[in-house]
Amino acid sequence: MKLNTMKYLTTLVFTVGALQVNTVLAQMDHGEMQTQGGSAPANARDPHAYSDGYTLTEGPYAQPGPRQLKLADEHAFWSVLSDRLEYQEDSDSTVYDIQAWYGTTYDRFVIKAEGDIADGTLEESSTDLLWGHALNAYFDTQLGVRLDQYNEGEDRQWLAFGVQGLAPYWFELDVTAYVGDDGRTALSAEAEYELLLTQRLILQPRAELNLYGKDDLDNRLGSGLSDLALGLRLRYEFSRQFSPYIGVEWTDTYGDTADYRRAAGQDTSGTQFVAGLRFWF
Repeated sequence: MKLNTMKYLTTLVFTVGALQVNTVLAQMDHGEMQTQGGSAPANARDPHAYSDGYTLTEGPYAQPGPRQLKLADEHAFWSVLSDRLEYQEDSDSTVYDIQAWYGTTYDRFVIKAEGDIADGTLEESSTDLLWGHALNAYFDTQLGVRLDQYNEGEDRQWLAFGVQGLAPYWFELDVTAYVGDDGRTALSAEAEYELLLTQRLILQPRAELNLYGKDDLDNRLGSGLSDLALGLRLRYEFSRQFSPYIGVEWTDTYGDTADYRRAAGQDTSGTQFVAGLRFWF
């Protein structure tokens, strides 16, 4: 008997509460309700209230002279990265691919240097001197010059403009267009990806291609797609700054570039094993 009475009272309480809620909702003017967004109301809290009106240059805590407090993106930093410093067995040569920069988060001076050394002689090299400016959180625009040096050939100078950064799905891209003397143009593109097999063992696919707007007989470079390189390198990071690697790289030449190499008795394509060191500081 007591159990049935309790159930009855509980049902009655919930019924009365529901009727009261429905009555209140019916009396509300929904036309006056405002959705989230728009301007903040007049009585909203001042987002700068905690500073008590103090600024970086005024107030009792301001330092005399130039502004003392700087945020992280205002400081100048520097870095040197050797992405490739390797020995290539078939060509019996050493290849380097080093990049260095100095500056802030938004503006920095960038140096890119690549080259081949054989028998103690610098066979050819390419050096970019660039000013980089942040385009967004992932890419920098770069503007400057490129200097090409050939042991057997004609040195070239170029104006350079490109973008470098991290593309969706974590691909590292570096694309640069060049304009040289006598109406010469060129385009260089490089892409890399890092696949973490473990926290220390990393597999890095890499692709690089070069295109030229006109033939360069002095340096045996043809117009259009000149050469393509595809590589696969496996490195072990003893630390993030020091990691030896081994790998394999396939190269091929096309169009007039391939014809120039055939005429000189050189191979137009090849596959070779490499061993090297990647480091940065």
